[in-house]
Amino acid sequence: MNITDKNIDNGKAFDWGRVSGEYARFRDIYPQEFYDKIIDRGLCINGQNVLDVGTGTGVIPRNMYCYGANWTGADISENQIEQAKLLSKGMDIKYIAAPTEQLNFPDCTFDVITACQCFWYFKSEITSDLFYRFLKPQGSLLVLYMAWLPFEDRIAGKSEELVLKYNPDWSGKGEYRHPIEIPQSYDRHFDLEYHEEYPVKVHFTRESWHGRMKACRGIGASLSDEEIKQWESEHLELLNKTAPDEFDVLHYAALAQLKVKK
Repeated sequence: MNITDKNIDNGKAFDWGRVSGEYARFRDIYPQEFYDKIIDRGLCINGQNVLDVGTGTGVIPRNMYCYGANWTGADISENQIEQAKLLSKGMDIKYIAAPTEQLNFPDCTFDVITACQCFWYFKSEITSDLFYRFLKPQGSLLVLYMAWLPFEDRIAGKSEELVLKYNPDWSGKGEYRHPIEIPQSYDRHFDLEYHEEYPVKVHFTRESWHGRMKACRGIGASLSDEEIKQWESEHLELLNKTAPDEFDVLHYAALAQLKVKK
């Protein structure tokens, strides 16, 4: 399903379903520290009912399933949901293919709603009211993020330059460490309870970093097949010249916990 938003990539269409295979293989990369930060907040554990919006291939529900929450994952892409179901075999996780703005659950269904790498895709004037309705009193909305740091990590910087060569309007460029921005519309129903930003090193091989880059919005989800083929050839040549067989890429991770107003 093509998505266009004038505020994202200057309105260039993208479709996560086109890159679901690479997404499933190469984007399950959050380190244990990422999940520990969530657990330390007392979230997504011990029988809590949790909705993961923008779930993609179910990375958050799958990796946190062992901590005892009851998970539902939702994503706009049917291809992503199919991958999530395949990767979640043996786990009792419910998945729904639907735009977040069109989800429909009874009031006060969830203890926690998680949104990882997806918060800026939503129409906040709709989802702020929707999430408030879905959450129980004193429930939490947990916004999660992780990104490579192109100005601090040489390999990340070189790879990002090549993305921009093929997709100069890609608005995922130039990340730096900062708190997650929460749209003002959420102020009606939520208080910011906690936020944290911290550095993490993520380990890759040349193959897995190449796959991770291809699975970003700026390449696999938006370029033509011929453009992707050309980018892949150049990126593999770049990695063969500049990267060892295995390496760490410096990222920063961030979380913001919003609680339903008393």
